[in-house]
Amino acid sequence: MEPSLKAPELVIRHFTHEDLPQVRQALIDVHRDAYAHDLDDEFNQRFPWFVDHWGGNPDFACVIAYDGDVPVAFAYGAPATADREWWREHLEEVPDKHLTFSYSELAVRMSHRKTGTAERVTRALLDGRDEDLAVLLVDVTHPRVQSLYEGWGFKKVGERQPFPDSPVYAVMSAELPLK
Repeated sequence: MEPSLKAPELVIRHFTHEDLPQVRQALIDVHRDAYAHDLDDEFNQRFPWFVDHWGGNPDFACVIAYDGDVPVAFAYGAPATADREWWREHLEEVPDKHLTFSYSELAVRMSHRKTGTAERVTRALLDGRDEDLAVLLVDVTHPRVQSLYEGWGFKKVGERQPFPDSPVYAVMSAELPLK
C-alpha cells in the first residue's frame, strides 16, 4: 500500500479511444510533471508517441484523476491481442486464463504522490474489466514501484527490454479483479 499523506478529493473520469483528442495533452502534461527528473532521457521524450500508439487502439481505456479542474494522475492500457500475449514467454507454466489487459502507463504528479492516488487510478482502470489477467512493465531500477504493484497483487514473472534505448523492465502480472 502507498503510504498516505492526505488523500485529496479527486474525481476519476473514464475515457476511450474516441476521447484521445480531448485528453492527449492532459496525459502529456501529467507525465511531464511526474517524470520531470528524467526529461532529458530520450526514451521519456518519446512519451507523446506512446500516447498516440496506445490511444490509437480502438479498445484503449484510460482514467484520469482530477483535483478540481487539474488532471493529477492517469492510467491507461488496452486489451492484448488474443494468443499474442508476449509476457507468457516468461512463465514456466502458462495459466489457463487467456484474456489479458496490457496496463501500459501510470503517472502521478509529484504533488499527489503518497496520497493513495496511484492505487485509486489503477483500480479505476482495472476494476470491472472483462479480461482475466493484467500485465505491466516496471523499470527494474525502481524497486519501490515494483513493491507498490506487488502490494496490489502483481507478481514479477521475468524481465524484458522492449526497445534498444528503453530501460530493462520487470514483467509483472496479476489476476483480475485485483485483490
